[in-house]
Amino acid sequence: MKIDLNADLGEGMDNDRELLQLVSSANIACGFHAGDAQTMLRTVRWAMEFNVAIGAHPSFPDRENFGRTAMQLPVETVYAQTLYQIGALAAIVTSQGGRLAHVKPHGMLYNQAAKDPALADAIARAVKDSDPTLRLMGLANSELVRAGERYGLSIRQEVFADRAYQRDGSLVPRSQPGAVIDSDEAALAQTLTMVQRGEVCSLDGSWINVQADTVCLHGDGAHALTFARRLRESFLQHNIDITAA
Repeated sequence: MKIDLNADLGEGMDNDRELLQLVSSANIACGFHAGDAQTMLRTVRWAMEFNVAIGAHPSFPDRENFGRTAMQLPVETVYAQTLYQIGALAAIVTSQGGRLAHVKPHGMLYNQAAKDPALADAIARAVKDSDPTLRLMGLANSELVRAGERYGLSIRQEVFADRAYQRDGSLVPRSQPGAVIDSDEAALAQTLTMVQRGEVCSLDGSWINVQADTVCLHGDGAHALTFARRLRESFLQHNIDITAA
């Protein structure tokens, strides 16, 4: 059994280089919610140093609220903004002799695209038009996954180690109690259940089927590095290979 372990990086945290030694894929902020040209370049160089697959992490234009503000933008605006952000990171990666591997939307763009077919279509179309060989990461069983499949993209269905789920398979909004799992033990148990059994228990006790191709590890938590090491050790103990391939 194998799993891809990804982290959102280039967002201003001070542990990116350490996390890049523990994950197999990096989603690098492209400037709309966090990051800038210098941060992108530095993070790309670190990812290449540790042979980590590099992905673009596009967002709504919302630096003030870290990309977590709901927005209702025209689909062509989202399409253009996604193209722009993918292109910016791709140029940096190419300049360093690397190759962009995937795209994973950030924050509210990700969450809205999970439920909004038109928004999901705009993102998937932008990925295909940027480079049809790019993988698209999206929430398991979401509209973004379905849109990517319609465009013939390679899909990675994503699950979250430290986020609670709702009955419909969506993530519990961060504004609600219990949205983030604070206990390392609970997060580890949830992750292993998703990867090994393909299911997750929602906040109301319902069991939901999920396909876990890649696990998101948040790099901005108080104990991100400690949890990353524990999660990696847990995978290895259960004969789960960590790879972006």
